[in-house]
Amino acid sequence: MPVNLKPPDPKSLLPVKGVSLGVTEAGIRKADRKDLLVMKLETGARVAGVFTQNRFCAAPVTVARQHLSMLDPGASIRALVVNTGCANAGTGKEGVATARQTCNELARLIGCSAAQVLPFSTGVIMEPLPVEKIAAGLPACLAGLREDNWLAAAQAIMTTDTLPKATSRRLKVDGADVTVTGIAKGAGMIHPDMATLLGFVATDARLNLPLARALVARAAERSFNRITVDGDTSTNDSFMLIATGRADMPEVGDVKSAAFDALLDGVSAVAADLAQAIIRDGEGATKFITIRVEGGRKEVECRKVAYSIAHSPLVKTAFFASDPNLGRILAAVGYAGVPDLAVDRVELYLDDVLVAKNGGRSPGYREADGARVMKQSEITVRVLLNRGTAAATVWTCDLSHDYVTINAEYRT
Repeated sequence: MPVNLKPPDPKSLLPVKGVSLGVTEAGIRKADRKDLLVMKLETGARVAGVFTQNRFCAAPVTVARQHLSMLDPGASIRALVVNTGCANAGTGKEGVATARQTCNELARLIGCSAAQVLPFSTGVIMEPLPVEKIAAGLPACLAGLREDNWLAAAQAIMTTDTLPKATSRRLKVDGADVTVTGIAKGAGMIHPDMATLLGFVATDARLNLPLARALVARAAERSFNRITVDGDTSTNDSFMLIATGRADMPEVGDVKSAAFDALLDGVSAVAADLAQAIIRDGEGATKFITIRVEGGRKEVECRKVAYSIAHSPLVKTAFFASDPNLGRILAAVGYAGVPDLAVDRVELYLDDVLVAKNGGRSPGYREADGARVMKQSEITVRVLLNRGTAAATVWTCDLSHDYVTINAEYRT
């Protein structure tokens, strides 16, 4: 079961003016499951995104990037189409062609250009996209468009997720009420950059396109680029921000303004909730682990140490077993690649328990205290490098027998 994660309450998911969502069962990979989503946007919406850094990026990532870059100045993105069951990755020129065909089909139905449609896919890699099934399912998605359809949308993009991931916030921006609602999917193959597989956050705030681009990049750094399940960066990772401009407020036009900061905090909070939900629902996960590294010279070295701990199979399996074999954490700190690290200044805490200092085991540490913390479902690992003032936080999970089973049986 997911680590302290409950299904979202449909009543808590707030509609965003200018966004309507429709889903259907297109039979892309499995029968009797929601697997196709259309997000239709009113004219004037600003859309920006960040994508996987994997060089083997999927065809829909390639097409979405192209469409965002080639859009006419006076035009706007009018729809996003998302399928699960097939990633359309590792599919060569044919994959790009089917991603474009998907855009063409939806554009024809809603009356816009193909460049105003963005495609997204998730699922099995190196299998051809069944574009005919998607095309056949699009009319049903459009017939079911609703502003309050966020939960169904979250369900329609799941793969190995055990629960849908969706959340909302209300903000005050320039004295106006602003809504932010988002969905995401992901449970495995999670690692920056990006680390959400798929995530979509919408707001009715008014802001220009350059600020939307800045906002989504900064929100990603605070959320989806702080999580890891297994160290595998997906071919399809995409995090999109939609700003419909329907709120009763002035347009945010300055990245240094209080309005931008308020909006960044709200979007980041929604994105962080979704990112942490991915970790809580990590494939086979039984523990939610926060790794906080403090006292570095630069944030980049703190993050390097945090990910070194988070990626270690030995550390992650020890957490699964509730085994306080904590020398594994010190080893991960040591091989993180921080130059001239003075190990005799490093301190290691497990929640409130001081485990190591002065280069070795703390004189006051008792294994019973470590064992007590390791049995918890939520644990904080805190490392003090004591060489500066920088800090970084990463969220991860343990590595269980079920992770191997889920991935060994993924296609069966």
